[in-house]
Amino acid sequence: MPETPSVDPKLLEILVCPLTKKPLRYDREAQELISDAAKLAYPIRDGIPIMLVDEARQIEDKGAA
Repeated sequence: MPETPSVDPKLLEILVCPLTKKPLRYDREAQELISDAAKLAYPIRDGIPIMLVDEARQIEDKGAA
């Protein structure tokens, strides 16, 4: 089984959500960077984070009923 590519930890330390300027959370399985503040998931393609709001997908608030 091929290994899921990862993002450089140093890159994760400096990347922030372009909309909120808050830190991002890395979802290795989905290959996305998650902005909990903006409720957006930025895709990672070929190991490169795509930090464009237009490319991000909306995520659902898990606390919402």
